[in-house]
Amino acid sequence: MLAWRTLALLTIESAVASASLAKIPAIRCWLRLVLYNWDLAENSRVFKYYDLLASIFIVVLVISNLVGQKICAFGPFRVSGAQLLFPITYIFGDIFTEVYGYGGSRRIIWIGFVANALMAGLGNLIVALPAAPEWKNQDAFAIVFHQVPRLVIASLIAYWCGEFANSFTLAKMKLITKGRYLWTRTVGSTVVGQAIDTVILVIIAFSGEVTTSGMVRLILSAYLFKVVYEVIATPATYVIVGFLKRTEGIDTFDYKTRFTPFATEI
Repeated sequence: MLAWRTLALLTIESAVASASLAKIPAIRCWLRLVLYNWDLAENSRVFKYYDLLASIFIVVLVISNLVGQKICAFGPFRVSGAQLLFPITYIFGDIFTEVYGYGGSRRIIWIGFVANALMAGLGNLIVALPAAPEWKNQDAFAIVFHQVPRLVIASLIAYWCGEFANSFTLAKMKLITKGRYLWTRTVGSTVVGQAIDTVILVIIAFSGEVTTSGMVRLILSAYLFKVVYEVIATPATYVIVGFLKRTEGIDTFDYKTRFTPFATEI
């Protein structure tokens, strides 16, 4: 495989050089990355429950954005639909990293990122198309599917940074704890990941629109809610992780993992 990859690299690089593009470093770097990842993808292992969990993760992630405008009342407390569902994605992120490793989580994070971007882009496109005169639900449809570009960008950046921080933290803590004390990893990674996610989201989405004190309150209330959510879900996380490790026959320790978001292997 190494010989094949080297030959392919030389062949493509020769073609690039003949096209007078060899002076562009980004193109050469991109080609090397693609060829490297081809080799890694060919050696990926197939797992029994990975695709099922990935599907559930994506559905929850996309729906959490669609239902975010609903405000739910629990006595004196008010939470949005997104606040109820989005923390579940961090629980899934913990499970992916704990069982399948940083690489397994990395692939799902990227799929979720693309799914969110497509949902936002296509939703806004359909809303913008002219509605039939006899169809009277355009306003209600727009309320659900129209998303302000600034909020979309904030959500995507916050999701990407927070999820990767969560996965990286858990993977590193697993090495430090030698696989013991799962609760320290699930809670610790959420403390880091959700802090990054919440701060980035609020700053990008509300800077200039909300006072500094107001943003601080938004950050603290959302962050504390998400961390408590994770703590409450810890027993369920233990059960799911234990089941997957037994049935999949895997318990990944990321000793040799390349901790970069830009790779494709599990």
